[in-house]
Amino acid sequence: MNAPGKPATALGIDIGTSGVRAAALAADGTPLDMSAFPFPSAPAGRMPGMWWAGVQSCLAALSARLSFAAIEGVAVDGTSGTMVALDATGQPVGEALMYNDPCPDPAIIERIAAHAPADSPARGATSALARAIHLSRRPGVRTVVHQADWILLKLGLATATSDENNALKTGYDLATERWPDWLEACGMDIALLPAVERAGALLADIGPAGRALGLPAGCRYHAGTTDGCASFLATGASAIGDGVTALGSTLVVKLASARPIDAAGYGIYSHRVLDFWLAGGASNSGGAVIRSFFDDAQLKAMTPHLQPDVPTDLAYYPLARPGERFPVNDPAYPPRLEPRPADDVVFFQAMLEGITVIEKSGYDRLVELGGPKVRSVRTVGGGATNPAWTRMRENALGVPFLAARSAEAAVGTASLVLAGKARWS
Repeated sequence: MNAPGKPATALGIDIGTSGVRAAALAADGTPLDMSAFPFPSAPAGRMPGMWWAGVQSCLAALSARLSFAAIEGVAVDGTSGTMVALDATGQPVGEALMYNDPCPDPAIIERIAAHAPADSPARGATSALARAIHLSRRPGVRTVVHQADWILLKLGLATATSDENNALKTGYDLATERWPDWLEACGMDIALLPAVERAGALLADIGPAGRALGLPAGCRYHAGTTDGCASFLATGASAIGDGVTALGSTLVVKLASARPIDAAGYGIYSHRVLDFWLAGGASNSGGAVIRSFFDDAQLKAMTPHLQPDVPTDLAYYPLARPGERFPVNDPAYPPRLEPRPADDVVFFQAMLEGITVIEKSGYDRLVELGGPKVRSVRTVGGGATNPAWTRMRENALGVPFLAARSAEAAVGTASLVLAGKARWS
């Protein structure tokens, strides 16, 4: 990832579940370099101090390898729904509540259910709003922010400011572009929440803390995004109809749309990213089901023997247990993995075929709900490296499969800086 002669123009910082990454891009979007700081343990990944240590480490490593002199903007992405309570000095009050932590107080969940709109992404057992309300009740709390917001503050941004993508699950209203009044009825003091700007928007000139890390005086802070939105942008997808499929432990499909697609029953909600809306859904099917039957060595040995142009016709729906959320919404939806053939290769191929059908059904569901017809697909995740599976998916979807520019969220966040600079300068 190096392009000699091209200066670094944009810097993206990703605070992920396993560590921190930072990426530098040239003005034309070419990735120049990247640094990483893995968290030493899962508990360490919950500590705001460790996030900041990772940022410092990554920026020091990058600045040792390339010049920051021409960097014009920096933005941060974080895990969607990870919340931090801050005191009057901007220091964390206790541990963060992570994106997948249930709210410790069920009464808060019930109150949100009573007052939030039915289609609000702030509802549910893992509601970011519920975590924010719970954190706001800690003694000494003056502000409740998202993970990416706190890193911007540590980089020197003077006022707590979030972006629409991170704020969405905390209840932010994209239509009115404000924190809605019903948050107060749920128990959230709106005065404790950060200001919100559109993803990529220019916020302010870099402050002393940023300059101390090597960023130039002409650099500006930009509103960031969530790790999921950043991962989509990293692939190079940006036009209406561009789809991105993540083939990891679960199957996730995302689609760039001209209008928002919201269907709470399917777990679908839309982020606004620059000039398009990003909608998507996550199935309970995916690589984790396959790995419950085969290990890496077995999968590697079987892959060359797959016959993507000769379907097994076994019509599987691979699930580890009953229950599906997208593209079917049925908590009792049954797995279909029978009959199991004697040949493991055929069994493996039938599972891949089943996940492929789910992928196509996912895009079809988004179209049915008002999204655009899929015009291209980029793929990230471990399944992207399986050529036979790619062939099956190309046959099923019937659209061009394009190479992903990158699978790194930090690259997507840096590209958001470039797009934001062009839009808001």
